Formats: sequence, C-alpha cells, structure tokens
Amino acid sequence: MNEQVKHDCKPVVPRHTGNHRISIAPMLDWTDRHYRYMARLISRHQLLYTEMVTTGAIIHGKGDYLRYNEQEHPISLQLGGSNPADMALCAQKAQQYGYDEVNINVGCPSDRVQNGMFGACLMAQPKLVAECVDAMRSVVDIPVTVKHRIGIDNLDSYQFMTDFVGEVSEAGCESFIIHARKAWLSGLSPKQNREVPPLDYERVHQLKQDFSQLDISINGGIVTLEQAAEHLQHVDGVMIGREAYQNPYILAEVDRLFYQDDATVLTRHQVVEKMMEYIEQHLIAGGRINHITRHMLNLFVKLPGAKMWRRHLSENAHKPGADVRVIEQALTFVEAPD
Repeated sequence: MNEQVKHDCKPVVPRHTGNHRISIAPMLDWTDRHYRYMARLISRHQLLYTEMVTTGAIIHGKGDYLRYNEQEHPISLQLGGSNPADMALCAQKAQQYGYDEVNINVGCPSDRVQNGMFGACLMAQPKLVAECVDAMRSVVDIPVTVKHRIGIDNLDSYQFMTDFVGEVSEAGCESFIIHARKAWLSGLSPKQNREVPPLDYERVHQLKQDFSQLDISINGGIVTLEQAAEHLQHVDGVMIGREAYQNPYILAEVDRLFYQDDATVLTRHQVVEKMMEYIEQHLIAGGRINHITRHMLNLFVKLPGAKMWRRHLSENAHKPGADVRVIEQALTFVEAPD
C-alpha cells in the first residue's frame, strides 16, 4: 500500500503571521505527553495543548504535573483555576518550565470544575477572568490566552459573548479560542455538552470581524482539513479536537497546507518505529507500554488491517511484561508502505 499523503485541499496562505493557525485541543485523559509526542512526529508546527491542569494540582500536588518532552514545542499549558494569585504563580512555573503559552480554561462545563470555581461558569464573571489575565501577564512574558464557549445556560446572546471578550481583552488578553457551542452548566454531561448544544460558527466569525485586532481561533465539530481551511477565511486559527485523536494521521497534511512546509512527512509505519524507540525509553524508566499504545490505536484508521492492529494492542499491551514485541506483532496485520 502506498502511504504517500494525499493532497486533497489547496494550501492556505496565512493572513496573519506569528500565530498558530492549527492547534490540538486540550482533552482530559487523551492529550497527555505520550499522545503529544506522537502528534508532533506527524506535524512539526501545530500548537499542542496539555490536558487541563488545576492550580491546586500544580501548587499542592505531589506529582510533576508540568512535565513534557522537549520535542513537543510549541506547547501550551491549559490551567484550571480562578484565584488570580494562584493563576499567576502557575503561569510563572509554566514559563520556568519552558511552555510557549499558558491558557485559561473558561469552557469546561463539568460539575467538578464548577465546584472548583473555574471552567465555563467563569463566563459569567468576566471581571474575575480579567483579573486572572492581568495577574498572569504581570509575571510572565509568554502569551496568556483564554478558551471559552459562545455562552452558558440562558446567557447565550451575542452581546453576552462580546461583553466577555471585551472586558477580558482590556486586561491584555490578545488571543481567544472559542468553542462554537454554548454550555449547559446543569442537565447535560460534559460529553453531551460537546454534542447537544448546536454549533454556531457564524457567531465566532462575526466576533473576529468585530474584534479584528484580536487573534481569534474556532473550535468545535471540525473533522476535516477542508473545514479548517474554510474557517481560516474568517478567523485566525482552528483548534481540532476529537478527530485529531480518533484519526491522528489527519495531521499529516497540516504542515504543508497551513505552514507552507513541504518537508517529507513520516508514514504511519515510520511513526510507529519512532514510537517504539520512545516506548523503550519509557519502559527503562519503569513505565508500562499500554500507557502509550492506547494513543496509537487509531493510527491506521480506515486502512486494511486497522481493526486487527487495534485489537492486538488492546488485548496484549496491558499484560505484565509486555514490550515493543507487542507492537511488532500488531504491525503484521497492516501492510507496509511500498
């Protein structure tokens, strides 16, 4: 099988320079450092986001919640919190660790997040978000950005969103990533909040027109690079979520289409070879192979043998003593490139 990358859509010429045109959404339990390492093998330029990390975990937790691989740059830390002093301290730590950006979560609708007074409920408190932005910007040089929804509950008018963006931007935030759905803070699960509220892309496009000086990215329901290209006629950036995890090789066209980089892209098999090297180091450090292979299950989506590849990894990678031989065996089910 020929694994050359298909060129199905035309390159997009940037209207703005210095900003990240394509990014991968922060997704809890999915976009950990192992997934991000694989995503970076496929695309060199997209901006990667960590899973949301709370200020409490960073300040009081015993683990190293800011750990990442140097190869992941450019990378943004997404913070969950609402105490300006704590947010500033964590932003400082992010800069010390070498993160390229720090992002405030104003979009997650879960009950646990609301109880911690952060996430989507903060859209109703733009002054507090602005105070967090101001406190963070006063202690770091890296960009401080905000990811939010188009509204919450019955506070879903366009004016509500523009009031929020206006007040937060006055505090110095120049970059906003908008999930083009509102969030229901009660009655819907986080999963339902990603699917049930209708998408309103036009509202985000209009926001860019009304705040032309700001960097505006759009998120929500974007599953093809053709869709991303269309949105980039109206906004500055596109954030891809679940599709980048459920079909990670979609990222293979990102560099050519959106960053004018025609460098050779690794084939899926070459990505697997690089990941096996990475896994061997992880095993030496005391890790388990299934910590990483769970992110590789969808690498051969829509190709012959993909189901057996996924099944073999799922059934064997969790076993005691499992090593890269599990992957070598799984590779026998998918044809090597010509």
